[in-house]
Amino acid sequence: MSKVCVLGAGSWGTALASVLVENGHEVLIWARRQDQVDEINNKNTNEKYLPGVKLSESLKASSRIDQVVGGAEFIVLAVPSQQVRPVCNEIADKIGPDQVLVNVAKGIEKDTSKRISEVCLEVLPKNPYCMLSGPSHAEEVSKNMPTTLVAASESVYISQRVQDLFMNEYLRVYTNTDMIGVELGGTTKNIIAFGAGILDGMGYGDNSKAALMTRGIAEISRFGVALGADISTFSGLSGIGDLIVTCTSMHSRNRRAGILIGQGYSLEDTKKKIEMVVEGITATEAVYKIAKELNVEMPITECIYKVVEGQIDPKTAVKELMTRNKKYENESIFKL
Repeated sequence: MSKVCVLGAGSWGTALASVLVENGHEVLIWARRQDQVDEINNKNTNEKYLPGVKLSESLKASSRIDQVVGGAEFIVLAVPSQQVRPVCNEIADKIGPDQVLVNVAKGIEKDTSKRISEVCLEVLPKNPYCMLSGPSHAEEVSKNMPTTLVAASESVYISQRVQDLFMNEYLRVYTNTDMIGVELGGTTKNIIAFGAGILDGMGYGDNSKAALMTRGIAEISRFGVALGADISTFSGLSGIGDLIVTCTSMHSRNRRAGILIGQGYSLEDTKKKIEMVVEGITATEAVYKIAKELNVEMPITECIYKVVEGQIDPKTAVKELMTRNKKYENESIFKL
């Protein structure tokens, strides 16, 4: 049994905390809002994020971050990507160098264009780091539906420890040393899923979505390789696996947000209706900026960026993509 703390009581943080409790670990989850803490402790529910799910009585919550991280062997960072740095700063003087950071946020820091691993290691350079990613909806994990994830770390030992921590009969965890690829796959698929939602909102069908997803993974691979990732990673769980689940499910807030944009809602109204962080919107701006700096061709991301910025409407974006210069299919995957 390990002592684990989960920072962030959203849907994914709560679902993973439940897995860890079921695996026999001592788990404490942190939430800023006291009413949410009280609900988890007294009612064993977290209705806003996991409606209808009964949590284990063994799962306890606290709003005191010092109390939560103290003595934990593993610290699971389950806050939105743009909150990772503030949370790491908040715990920097409260933890020791042996405590393992397990990040589950998928994104790029907007202000610095840094991957989340770079943010964590900048603030907490002495702590071992692992990324847990893959095709997973919290709603399904909380109901013990079979799910596969990947634990990525530069240290095989650390990734195997995280693998052992989470793995059970319904949650299978693989390991990977390509941390860059796993991180970028989890980030960029949110952009494509947002685009898939836009197509759905416009009333387009399966042909359109298949085209977007297929060319999307080519674009993701090209971007990842330019940043030092192994191209084979994008054929795995954090690449095409995560892309499939996010582009096709109504559990995906990125897809749901895209649907609203495709139906004509403004960006602000879309954010209000979703009521949770839509990582794909933030990632679009960050990835577009990096791609421009590296001169990496990302036409889908560029068109989605233009839609988000209000430069073009979705119909114009589709027309731009469909009328681009003729290409050889595999050329854009391998040629940077």
